Amino acid sequence: METKVLTQEEIQSLKNFRSSRILVLEQLGAYELTAIEIEQQKLKTKEKFLKLLIEEEEFSNKLQQKYGNGTIDIDKGEFIGPIWFWHLLRYL
Repeated sequence: METKVLTQEEIQSLKNFRSSRILVLEQLGAYELTAIEIEQQKLKTKEKFLKLLIEEEEFSNKLQQKYGNGTIDIDKGEFIGPIWFWHLLRYL
């Protein structure tokens, strides 16, 4: 088997390809790690949101037990009972 020597230009091209490939693979790895971190943050945020929904539902149930059925005007801080609520609906 005969051994042939590559030219310096060919050797440099191969080294450039290898360096470029390593750089791209490092970038892909970094992107994947970032994607994993984002997914973890997304899951934590979803958990917080679900917890918030549960707390909101529990609080709503407490208000309903205290005041009964109706609506609340958050801006005025007023509870509108079902009689007023249905009365208001007639005008809509």
